[in-house]
Amino acid sequence: MSALRKKFGDDYQVVTTSSSGSGFNQPPPEKKKKRQRFVDKNGRCNVQHGNLGGETSRYLSDLFTTLVDLKWRWNLFIFILTYTVAWLFMASMWWFIAYIRGDLNKAHNDKYTPCVANVYNFPSAFLFFIETEATIGYGYRYITDKCPEGIILFLFQSILGSIVDAFLIGCMFIKMSQPKKRAETLMFSEHAAISMRDGKLTLMFRVGNLRNSHMVSAQIRCKLLK
Repeated sequence: MSALRKKFGDDYQVVTTSSSGSGFNQPPPEKKKKRQRFVDKNGRCNVQHGNLGGETSRYLSDLFTTLVDLKWRWNLFIFILTYTVAWLFMASMWWFIAYIRGDLNKAHNDKYTPCVANVYNFPSAFLFFIETEATIGYGYRYITDKCPEGIILFLFQSILGSIVDAFLIGCMFIKMSQPKKRAETLMFSEHAAISMRDGKLTLMFRVGNLRNSHMVSAQIRCKLLK
């Protein structure tokens, strides 16, 4: 190591260099402290509201929007759970009707007309519900006209299935159509600048679109913390 003296005006500065002469040893740059962003790159504000009162009831009052705002893993879980519970409940109702009427013990009797043909146990009742709900209609299991309670249950099943399909499939469609992922391909400049523009100090930054497709009716909203 060697020391050199450089003169700046009337002052002297000692500069330490390496013996190889490759250059001056500079102190390591200070690492920037990573600050928590007020607004994420996707536009979400990192603000948590607390002590508002009645938060849970307000979310449940608008259940559809709450399901749309949930993450995908919770949407898929609720989607599968709702259909599973609805299928098991309706299959249990068909099995209960067959059990009350005694169809389970007389199902193999050709002279007896059951409520639902070829339903012997709970798995066969479950298969009958899936075949009718999904409009598969294999023809092996079918409802007869000797069972008015079965006809009423069939109407209730059709209405309930339509409501569940409309609610869950509509929720999934709206969630898939939201442009949240599209915002990740919009890049903002890492630093902002303040400069004179039209005689006024103006805050300026740059926005870049990574995709070739243009955004229709795009809007930019900024928040300034002063």
